[in-house]
Amino acid sequence: MIAIAFKFLAGRYHATPWGRHVNEGAVEWPPSPWRILRALVAAWKRTVPELPPEDVEPVLRALVPAPEFWLPPATTGHSRHFMPLRKGPADRTLVFDTFVALHRETPVVAVWRDVTLDAHQQKTLGELLARLNTLGRSESWCHAELCREPPTDGYRRCRPLNGAESSEPDNEIVRVLCPDPETAFADDHVPRSEPTSKRGQRKSKSQAARSPLYDPVWNLCIETLALHKERWSQPPGSRWVEYQRPRDCFAVSYIPRPRRPPASTSIQVARFVLDSAVLPLTTETLPVAEAMRRALMAHYGRLTQAEGTRGRSPTFSGKDAQGRPLTGHGHAYYLPTDEDGDGRLDHVTVVATAGFSRAELQALYLVRSIRTGRRGEERHPLRVVLLTTGPIQHMDCGPLRKAKRWISATPFLAPRYPKARGRRRDPPELRRDRSEFVKATLREELLRLAERHSDLDPATLKHTDIVPCVDIHGVFRIQRGARAVHGLRPIEFKRFRGKRGDDGGRRLSGAFRLIFPKPVRGPICLGHSSHFGMGLFVPDD
Repeated sequence: MIAIAFKFLAGRYHATPWGRHVNEGAVEWPPSPWRILRALVAAWKRTVPELPPEDVEPVLRALVPAPEFWLPPATTGHSRHFMPLRKGPADRTLVFDTFVALHRETPVVAVWRDVTLDAHQQKTLGELLARLNTLGRSESWCHAELCREPPTDGYRRCRPLNGAESSEPDNEIVRVLCPDPETAFADDHVPRSEPTSKRGQRKSKSQAARSPLYDPVWNLCIETLALHKERWSQPPGSRWVEYQRPRDCFAVSYIPRPRRPPASTSIQVARFVLDSAVLPLTTETLPVAEAMRRALMAHYGRLTQAEGTRGRSPTFSGKDAQGRPLTGHGHAYYLPTDEDGDGRLDHVTVVATAGFSRAELQALYLVRSIRTGRRGEERHPLRVVLLTTGPIQHMDCGPLRKAKRWISATPFLAPRYPKARGRRRDPPELRRDRSEFVKATLREELLRLAERHSDLDPATLKHTDIVPCVDIHGVFRIQRGARAVHGLRPIEFKRFRGKRGDDGGRRLSGAFRLIFPKPVRGPICLGHSSHFGMGLFVPDD
């Protein structure tokens, strides 16, 4: 027994039966043995022409008898497109491309029950099948191989009638084009070229022997274009064989999709992309973050007002129902980032370790644009598009990646001022050296972050290096992005919030590089106004 399995890698089998027009919507199912043998000949002559004909011809002759097929679950489909003709782009014709759709992992199996091949012939056939990459039209990518036993679970059997008067009640009769054992390898209809003795209008045919156009000289090898040109109603060397095919071979069965169990983790991250004719500069990180917060709080208020009570979101606002600031940093961080290094903000990541409620998720889905108040925003509105949402441990993009080296993307604003009096006053050297004071406050912030960060602990922070990012004059520089050569000074960033009494612009600031002894997951956002993008560190790539 010989069994060949054909897997269609695109999940589609494109082939029109012989004698039918492509626009009739007819599909060849099962694949005709005539087509299979011609495909093997093409794979032989195109990829391994060094194989001698005396090795290939016995294998092909053994596959001439009509096989039986085991058909997987399949259905039909079609696509429509306009094909331009020769007269110009306005001259087009509508073409229907009908195909058989099936799963790419369920092969069509052709079985020759009474055929046996020796070891050398099986090796030759396996070599040809390994080089067979299409069956049917060029878009019918396939992978063919020998198999021992045809699969039966879920498959339908399609076999020739073999002289029976009628098929089984659940079957239908279809005609399948097969090679003729007597004429498929003959040469009585092979076109031959006739050389001429003269040129021009006086040319005449010579009496020299005509040379065949194909090698080998078989009717099986005649090109389809030549057959159509000579108006053959049936290819020479072929025959029609009646097969009984199950009537429900194209039946579509509904398989219910299993319901997913409820997620054990809440949604903690929402990623947005910014879109505008003129994107904001990285120095406008704070205004963009505040605009995102205002937009989300407005959408949340409208949603809760529709339910009867207009409330304030503690996650978006960072305040409880009485207006008191929340503690623990579980509320939302608004982190605008420049992820392509062109000096302009292109993404916004909203992170809340406490998770978003259902109404807050709806607000995240509804936001479409934000208003920062920058000049010319009426002509170039700043639009936002939601990319993805999910738990923080499932995110590995932007400021949420894991890395050992982190660098300042925005200035770190000291959370406090130097203390010259009291028990907790700072040492004189810290009060004199502003950069050392900012570095000391950054280490204090890292210790507070370790209390709520799973990747940080006091032992890790003990071996963490904090390297200031300064130029040759000792001035802090944001050494990242399109202007990494010279860097941006912290003073160039907008550091005052829109609320009354904010003093972020008067606080000491700096830029640093953090080097941890092991990879740490982001976000790492520290210092004053850290929930609005200040003090943001990103992986140092």
